[in-house]
Amino acid sequence: MNDFRRAGLALAVLATLTFAVPAGAEGAPAGKAPAAAASEAASKPLDEIAAVVNDDVITEYELQQQTHIAALNLRRQNIKLPPMKMLRRQVLNQMILDKAVAQRAKETGIRVDDQMVSAAVEQIASSNKMTVEKLRSELAKDGVSFTMFREQIRSEIVGQRLREREVDSQIQIPESEIDSYLADQKGGAADSEYHISHILIPVDAGEDAAKAKALAEDILKRAQAGEDFGSLAVSYSKAGDSMSGGELGWRTSQNMPTILWEAIRQKHDNGTVALSQDSSGYHIVKVTGVRNGIGAAISTGIVHKTRARHILMQVSQLTPEATVVSRMNEIRAKIVSGKEDFQTMARLYSVDPSATRGGDLGWMQSGDTVPEFETVMDKLKPGEVSPVIKSRFGYHIIKVEERKDEKADPRRARLAALQALREKKLVEAVENWQRELRDKAYVEIREPEA
Repeated sequence: MNDFRRAGLALAVLATLTFAVPAGAEGAPAGKAPAAAASEAASKPLDEIAAVVNDDVITEYELQQQTHIAALNLRRQNIKLPPMKMLRRQVLNQMILDKAVAQRAKETGIRVDDQMVSAAVEQIASSNKMTVEKLRSELAKDGVSFTMFREQIRSEIVGQRLREREVDSQIQIPESEIDSYLADQKGGAADSEYHISHILIPVDAGEDAAKAKALAEDILKRAQAGEDFGSLAVSYSKAGDSMSGGELGWRTSQNMPTILWEAIRQKHDNGTVALSQDSSGYHIVKVTGVRNGIGAAISTGIVHKTRARHILMQVSQLTPEATVVSRMNEIRAKIVSGKEDFQTMARLYSVDPSATRGGDLGWMQSGDTVPEFETVMDKLKPGEVSPVIKSRFGYHIIKVEERKDEKADPRRARLAALQALREKKLVEAVENWQRELRDKAYVEIREPEA
């Protein structure tokens, strides 16, 4: 994990994408284990061609492996598995896009050598508290080829670099937009945040628009009736987030893509499912949480700052959740009783880079950490130690050292506004870019349609 503070907050995408729980893990949705389900297609020759993408091919073996990995990851996210034929179809569509991206990257001279891939593998292994050999062994237990694992990582790095060159770098935010955003913030326009998931049903040139509309309306009814939204996203969505159940995380009305906010503008209570349409197609949006938007507003006046430390531990295959919680409670008890000091425990046990500083996160203000962390931190008095709390990054123990008030840095406010506006535009820009790459490619699917 990178530094816990939001400026460098994201977990390595590859680590969350490919490292999975065993197929028979407790608490997984009922049904066939991924390995067993994937074997339904085993009667097909593994060297058979599933699809042709320009001058390259996707083999049946590659498709089976990626479907197996996808099923494992869905179980890890507690997303109900869709019918295997639908999952294979979605995985194949993603593999086709990946091929188109890789071919475009090759045309533009983007290369990722073996040394870079090895470094990424080492980072993933380290984040899971294991050696590369142990990682290889754990993947083998799940039936995942280490060679294919490395190639998937290479593909992810290549895709990220190409996207940064062709999409991210092209997004321009005028100063007038930043001014408008900051004015809205002062007016309290971003008081609430919404945890949303979404499904995209595109309307492509030459395809039946009525058919797309009927499918979108059917998905909307099924979602409103209570069918698992994540499973529906995996089954039908053509957005890049489909294999994570369509989850987009916490968004305000201002950093949410406009078309998604339009869908839920009139009604945005927890559980709301709504439909909107734009030139790209139909968007089904579900609100899965609402909160008061701690850190959503960008302060331009006096700001309250907190200097805090934390200890972070993460759940993995080697340290399941119950073990992590028990260990963290033991650590906290030693700190509170005075048997051990916070800095020493952070250096010994925390997996965050701040561990080398005794867990010191430095001076933070509203919005620097995730809300679940900030809510607890703000209630602590200087010198007080929090209970064990959970965030999306793992389990934490927090200690507040001191607090102060000072005038906000206007440059920081403008930078935060710029980042929020870029995030808003990036979702739509990436989807359009991916669709264009897919549309330009010659594709022949030989996999029978579900």
